[in-house]
Amino acid sequence: MEISKELQEAINDQLNFELYSGYIYLSMAAYFESINLNGMAHWMKIQASEEYEHAMRFWEHISDRAGLVILKTIEGPTREWDSPLAAWENAYEHEKIVTERIFKIGKLAEKLGDKSAIPLLNWFYEEQVEEEEQTQKVADLLRMIGDNQGALFMLDGRLGSREK
Repeated sequence: MEISKELQEAINDQLNFELYSGYIYLSMAAYFESINLNGMAHWMKIQASEEYEHAMRFWEHISDRAGLVILKTIEGPTREWDSPLAAWENAYEHEKIVTERIFKIGKLAEKLGDKSAIPLLNWFYEEQVEEEEQTQKVADLLRMIGDNQGALFMLDGRLGSREK
């Protein structure tokens, strides 16, 4: 089933936003490395890779439906944060934006009666629950930790053990 131009445009926009998300997480990784929180940097590098995989899911959907993938210019992300907590809060807020954007694509697909997009979007609905949960939990832990350097380094070590 060929994809409509309207849905193709919305999915292309999201594909490019997922690539931008990867840039954000790579920028956070660089920030964390600059303040010697290498576990958090490791977590963010894996997250950036995951965002690339998300972009490729959208790519394949467009391509499989005889559409045209359109890559756009990606803005440079923020490079510095006031604190590790500020970076994680930013990550959580960003994931909430991603969720809203995917819900809008879902509403568009429903409006257009495009049932072929539903399996893709269902996967992303579930994925976004996980994405928001993970970033919110780390932000919550950092709020609890406060100025406790030992606890910060313990959390950093735990985040450094992320495999995927």
